[in-house]
Amino acid sequence: MSWSIRSAELTQAELLNNESIFALGNGYIGVRGNFEEGYAPGMNSIRGTYLNAFHDVITIPYGEKLHGFPGTQQKLVNGIDAQSVTILVGDKREPFSLFTGTVRSFERALNMDAGSAVRSVHWVSPEGQELKVSFTRLVSFAVRELFAIHIEIEPISVQGPITIVSTINGDVENYTAANDPRVASGHAKLLRTVSSGTAQDVDYVVDETSASGLRMSCATAYSHSDAIAVERAADERSVMYTARFDGGRPLFFTKRNIYTDTLRHGADPLSAGLRIASEAASAPFSEQLARQRAYVADFWKRSDIVIGDDARLQEGIRFNLYQLLQSAGQDAHSNIAAKGLTGEGYEGHYFWDTEIYMFPVFLMTQPAIAKQLLIYRHGILDFARARAREMGHKQGALYPWRTISGTECSSFFPSGTAQYHISADIAYSYSQYYMATEDNDFLWQYGAEVLIETARLWIEIGHYYDGAFHIDEVTGPDEYTCCVDNNYYTNAMAKHNLRWAARSCRTLSRLDADRFGALAEKLGVTEEEILGWDRAAEAMLLPYDEALDINPQDDTFLRKQVWDFDNTPEEHYPLLLHYHPLTIYRYQVCKQADTVLAHFLLEDEQRLDTIRSSYDYYEKITTHDSSLSTCIFSIMASKVGYAEKAYDYFKETARLDLDNTHGNTKDGLHLANMGGTWMAIVFGFAGVRIKDTHLALAPAIPAAWDRYEFKIQYKGRTIDVRITKAEAQLTLSEGDALQVRLYDRDIALEPGKAYVQAIQS
Repeated sequence: MSWSIRSAELTQAELLNNESIFALGNGYIGVRGNFEEGYAPGMNSIRGTYLNAFHDVITIPYGEKLHGFPGTQQKLVNGIDAQSVTILVGDKREPFSLFTGTVRSFERALNMDAGSAVRSVHWVSPEGQELKVSFTRLVSFAVRELFAIHIEIEPISVQGPITIVSTINGDVENYTAANDPRVASGHAKLLRTVSSGTAQDVDYVVDETSASGLRMSCATAYSHSDAIAVERAADERSVMYTARFDGGRPLFFTKRNIYTDTLRHGADPLSAGLRIASEAASAPFSEQLARQRAYVADFWKRSDIVIGDDARLQEGIRFNLYQLLQSAGQDAHSNIAAKGLTGEGYEGHYFWDTEIYMFPVFLMTQPAIAKQLLIYRHGILDFARARAREMGHKQGALYPWRTISGTECSSFFPSGTAQYHISADIAYSYSQYYMATEDNDFLWQYGAEVLIETARLWIEIGHYYDGAFHIDEVTGPDEYTCCVDNNYYTNAMAKHNLRWAARSCRTLSRLDADRFGALAEKLGVTEEEILGWDRAAEAMLLPYDEALDINPQDDTFLRKQVWDFDNTPEEHYPLLLHYHPLTIYRYQVCKQADTVLAHFLLEDEQRLDTIRSSYDYYEKITTHDSSLSTCIFSIMASKVGYAEKAYDYFKETARLDLDNTHGNTKDGLHLANMGGTWMAIVFGFAGVRIKDTHLALAPAIPAAWDRYEFKIQYKGRTIDVRITKAEAQLTLSEGDALQVRLYDRDIALEPGKAYVQAIQS
């Protein structure tokens, strides 16, 4: 059961949510879980097909536009719709629909061990025509451009022919929601169709964006049972393929849709699409399913987490990991959007979510994907440099808060551009990658340059005052407290960034002094500058309140009144939808983990007692209005010894989308929260940390579980971790001998041998 998500819901609300939950993707293509035949008249659907990073450029409207406000933004485009298939039964051509006639049985399943989705229906039409229909979908990991639909029809009692009408439609629009800042409110029509027709026995539609000039092509090849007749018809925006079959015999109908675009396939994506479509059509659908299953099996071999005696949480963690895989960009153009490829929430933008919440999953399970995510950030480094200059800085790189192709897309600077910490977040992920892989080639080619340029930003924005290094007018992760001085999270992450920039230079100099000399000359790095990073890091102000033994979120946070939680109606959450930002800014109230998050990422900066005191303080004033919050509170509850709280917070993360606890699953899944679920187990319950010189673990186990198991990749090794009520077992299943730290004790792992130690409370 835990390998499949199943549903038989047909209510409007659940259908919308299930469009996100049953979405399929491969990091390039994402297709929402819409019904091929559609719903009943008047019912809503967010029908979507997305290509990662494929975007248009739209104008940002301002009442007052000041210097440095971005004038345009990129927006993920809802692409050519190839989902539509209509089944007409009998001489009266009754349309198959789950909203007419009698549904004898219906179930849909997302099969995470097979990489496919299946919908099975036993249906009787209003006129008494009876048949069984199954729809199997896959978005291929083996052929990245392929989205296939395979239909099998078993007539039970059908008089007359069965007609299948399949459409490729280029006349599509994006979804909008005027009153929700998490969803776009305008610019729905972004594509125009430039050509449609048939070539080489393949139907096609080519669309072009209005402003960015990008083109996408959908080329569709069909295979099916012997047909009585086949017809094709094309108009200016679509192509229709109609096949009529003997209604007394079982039949199959396979639709292979090949998506190509100018970002990956050059100026003429259709030519590539036609070629790939012809190749894909030659392979049986069963073979494509087998290749999909093999790819997914390899993923689970390294990434699965096993939870004992809790089917619902087991289902939740596997669903979250699978959706992360489906959404991870694996080319130079793409990353992971906040909603992945499951919906249009946040307009397909990439945030800091990737580095802090999703990247760690891939770093420790699929490091090749993690590396590609970092290469994307290096690829937009010149845009980050340009943004820093636009913001008045003479040097350094300021990464955009929201982006697709590299420029800033955030129009609300207090909780957008002011979140300078994103540059340190990206630098942090680079340091984590290096510590986990010791990939020196990567450090030479990508890592050092990003670390250097982001470090320069802090020298530009920061300043010395009374001997301490201050960073003013920034916003930390908590978007309910904006534009403050010395945000603890920002300062701590900047300190780490500065130290790692200096460390990267010294590491490369030791590896090859001459080569580093050439790199330093290219980037203009001097020994004096490196020493300046060290000095700023050492002098960095990290706010501390001795009376409370906590790290204040910023210089003035503790001076503010505490929000009146007791008299805030439940329906007024999230606060951002019910109160003006300035009202929220004036109070001690946190949208999400901020200082608590810093204590997780940089735990060695403070004593455990201070971390615990900070946790206790901020827990009381945090609303968790952001889906990025509860996983961090779970991790840190494990750290400070609050086992019951750790488990309670974890349960809130594990099924957030499956249970729609935030009420907006229809707009797309919460990918960062999904990564946070994995982190709450591995970094939380198991206490895994990547340290400068070693890998550390401090496992505990929730009282409700009898065991849990996972694998991690570290420096070319695979370590199998199995935790029970009694013991922690570590097995080095791949790679050479390795020393790790377990409960503050160094142990040696030998290939193929299990190391067992009693659980410490």
